[in-house]
Amino acid sequence: MISNKIKAHLALLSVNIVYGANYLVAKGLMPDKIEASALVFLRISGAGLLFLILKFFVKEQVKRKDIPRLALCGFLGVATNQFFSMNGLSLTSPVDAAIIITAMPIFTVIISYFLLKEPLTLQRILGISIGGIGAVLLIYIGNSGVGTGSLLGNIFVCINALAFAFYLVIVKPLMSKYKPVTVIVWTFLFGFIFMFPFCIEKLIHTDFNAFVTSNWISLFYVVVGPTFLAYLLNMFALQFVKPTVSSSYIYVQPAVAMILVGVIAYFVVNSQYKGDITITKLLCCTLIFCGVYLISSGQLRWFKKSNT
Repeated sequence: MISNKIKAHLALLSVNIVYGANYLVAKGLMPDKIEASALVFLRISGAGLLFLILKFFVKEQVKRKDIPRLALCGFLGVATNQFFSMNGLSLTSPVDAAIIITAMPIFTVIISYFLLKEPLTLQRILGISIGGIGAVLLIYIGNSGVGTGSLLGNIFVCINALAFAFYLVIVKPLMSKYKPVTVIVWTFLFGFIFMFPFCIEKLIHTDFNAFVTSNWISLFYVVVGPTFLAYLLNMFALQFVKPTVSSSYIYVQPAVAMILVGVIAYFVVNSQYKGDITITKLLCCTLIFCGVYLISSGQLRWFKKSNT
């Protein structure tokens, strides 16, 4: 019999493999088959409807005073996050996007310092500095013309990570008051409202008649996999492991993206991804990982001290 803790680790591994593969799957759809903003519309509305179905089994009301915070969560964690994530990915390399997103814990620590007054130790400052250098270098490399990287695309992905980091800090009080399904349904509702005027036109002009079977499979994967299913697995895992354990699995994403890109670049003649994996990018990846490790280990020690 497999223990719940092992199941939680398998769930987290699955979540981040799904996320890692999504960089390549979504990139394959954009922009030839569907514009990024149209894909954002389908992703938010599709996953939102699935979460709404789940909400029918969870009877819980939210207080009126929490509506503005939920609206802000929807704006940052769903609308802004998804808009810049997909539009950034459509412009840049899936490898660049997967590496940049791992800098999210760095943004979270900085935001927590200003909004939640969490301590900023020397170790955290060092981690922010090292990881920040790696992220800035990687974003700038997008301007080199090597591979499918893009400066603008990398900046968009960075904005995506920053928006989601703000969301993680702002949503924290709500997660302690309400069930996760209740919070996510409201955030997706507001996210849909904010996203609608910017994405509906692109959706209307999408030629779905040009889709072949593989395109529909990819679309189904993007809508269900890295949003709805991944969130459900995350909720299950967090019942049995600490959030620090959950966040550490983010390193799986660039590894999966690099492996898939490497396989395609090796086996496909004249692949657009040739040149996407370079020594410089690996160095930037290492700097970000080292920075996040310093921040994470510092947070863990502070958490243990505060509970003794």
